[in-house]
Amino acid sequence: MDVRRLELLLALSRLGSMHAVAETLNVTTSTVSQQIAALAKEVGTPLLEPAGRRVRLTPAGRRLAGHAVHVLAAHEAARADLDPSAAPAGTVRVAAFHTVIRDSLLPVVHRLAVEHPAVRLEIQEQEPPDARAMLERDLVDLAIGYDYNLAPAPIDPSLEVGHLWQSTWSLAVPSRSRRTPGTSAEVLGAFADRDWIVNSRNNADEQVVRTIAALAGYEPRVTQRADSLQLVSEMIIAGLGVALLPATYPKTTGISLRRLHTPEPRMRAYTLTRRGHANWPPLALLLSLLQRRTH
Repeated sequence: MDVRRLELLLALSRLGSMHAVAETLNVTTSTVSQQIAALAKEVGTPLLEPAGRRVRLTPAGRRLAGHAVHVLAAHEAARADLDPSAAPAGTVRVAAFHTVIRDSLLPVVHRLAVEHPAVRLEIQEQEPPDARAMLERDLVDLAIGYDYNLAPAPIDPSLEVGHLWQSTWSLAVPSRSRRTPGTSAEVLGAFADRDWIVNSRNNADEQVVRTIAALAGYEPRVTQRADSLQLVSEMIIAGLGVALLPATYPKTTGISLRRLHTPEPRMRAYTLTRRGHANWPPLALLLSLLQRRTH
């Protein structure tokens, strides 16, 4: 089977239309159609069937797309293995969230400029769901995301995960709020009558809040959404609600952090690459440098 045809079939299984595949991979729609038709002849069974004005994968097409994930990964690994000693060179496209760009990627940019000038980074700030979608569509080579131990993100088996770091989160409330000792559920239960502030671009922290609140026997009233931790802290000071903030968040006048435990919410940062692609020398170098900074 032709590897390029398998790549087109896999893209069709993910994107849903030949037009989307053509736009993403910069080919014509007729090329996509012809190559998948040729692949069907190679395997001896129909891979597409009509679905109104469009087409969809047959059961055999879906099964072959599943195999294509591993075939393409093995193909990439084999290509990298042919020249493992080559000096890293090329542009690595990265989608990552704000904190990891600031604390991890930017220091690596400076190191690459000095030690590996042939490797460049193109960085986009994206929340984890968007970064993951861009990786699956081959719009970036590396996605850096996060989830929480109390709200784990589903990861497609076609992607490889690398763990970077964890951080504990606390309940942030206005200063002079009443203190309540005990478990996370008991602490949140003391603020059942308060409004909540959650992330406006990713619902992971909201899932954590709802999980702990459910243990306390109530449904949190989410009324505010903001993407910046700085803005979240200012909204707390303004009396608009309470929120989760990192336990290491700088001391801020007007805010008190309350420790949460049993369960303890932890944010987990991780890297995502398409299976088999992490051996590409520039990407392997970047992953190695990121791991060194966090361990």
